[in-house]
Amino acid sequence: MSDIFKSIYAGVAATFAIAILAYLDRYIEGAIWLMAPFGATTVLVFGLPKSPLAQPKNVILGHLLTAIVGLLFVQFVGVEPWSMAVATGVGVSLMLLTKTTHPPAGANPILIMLINPGWSFLLTPVLVGAAVIALVGYGYKKTLKA
Repeated sequence: MSDIFKSIYAGVAATFAIAILAYLDRYIEGAIWLMAPFGATTVLVFGLPKSPLAQPKNVILGHLLTAIVGLLFVQFVGVEPWSMAVATGVGVSLMLLTKTTHPPAGANPILIMLINPGWSFLLTPVLVGAAVIALVGYGYKKTLKA
């Protein structure tokens, strides 16, 4: 398979994954389904599918752990320049300690601390969005092997 085809196919798969979330966001009221770090997640999942950073465990748990950190800081520490920095560092350390490193998830504490969502943010967009991208990524990898 040529590099040109792989690149185009990765872009198509990323388009599909984000389209699912964008249409859910548009047509299902009462929840957020899409967040900016997912764009970076698709670069890893579809552009570098063999990377340890792009594996489903890393995508899902990396996003969840760092989102929890962001929400805990919003609720118990507050949002200040220093607390955003500390929350990001804590998120990075947790991902490394749990072997669930996923670089795009490093943005989650900052995003969450800037928008101050409720705890439901863990379900949508974080868990559902990460799972959708991981599932589309699974299908993508299967078709590459076929």
